[in-house]
Amino acid sequence: MNATVDVVLPCLDEAEALPWVLERIPAGWRAVVVDNGSTDGSPELARSLGATVVHEPRRGFGAACHAGLLAAEADYVCFCDCDASLDPGLLPDFVRRVADGEADLVLGRRRPRTRDAWPLHARAGNLALARMIRSRTGLPLHDLGPLRAARRKDLLGLALTDRRSGYPLQMVVRASDAGWRVTELDVPYLPRAGRSKVTGTWRGTWQAVRDMRAVLRERPRPVRE
Repeated sequence: MNATVDVVLPCLDEAEALPWVLERIPAGWRAVVVDNGSTDGSPELARSLGATVVHEPRRGFGAACHAGLLAAEADYVCFCDCDASLDPGLLPDFVRRVADGEADLVLGRRRPRTRDAWPLHARAGNLALARMIRSRTGLPLHDLGPLRAARRKDLLGLALTDRRSGYPLQMVVRASDAGWRVTELDVPYLPRAGRSKVTGTWRGTWQAVRDMRAVLRERPRPVRE
């Protein structure tokens, strides 16, 4: 497969995880680290390790992801958390399935390797979210899948607007509304380096669920060609 690929890595104080993540970016692919206000030297470290660094001053996971999408230039764009919980080295199979026409959006279904990898409150939130996704879209999904791949031009056509925790969900919902083929692949889920900004607490988890409920209440919108 000779496709060009950019990997968007939203980053907020992930200096501990960055070396592990960046060394697993497939050869020939470009890592786009989107710094979202780090104070631990993450952007400088990422640049020293060969990544392209984009600065997004507006706080929010969606803001960082979308800044990376806008900065991407490759035919295919992948997204991966920057905390060493997911291995970007698994992404070639994701991109292959999109390039071969098997799917339009491929999501990684997280399979925790240890009990500590996915705290109970985070799993509970994910189960509730998966039920809402299935009800809203009819897609037989089990996870929101932070590891994902799609064509860049198609992603831009979704005209995503959420800039907080609802961004990954809005991508799936609008993809479903547009008739995309969305599929899941099992991926190992590892204990993250450092504390999660979202699922590290009950409050953060349910704030994310609340953001996502708002996305699920949106009416289907026309998708730009």
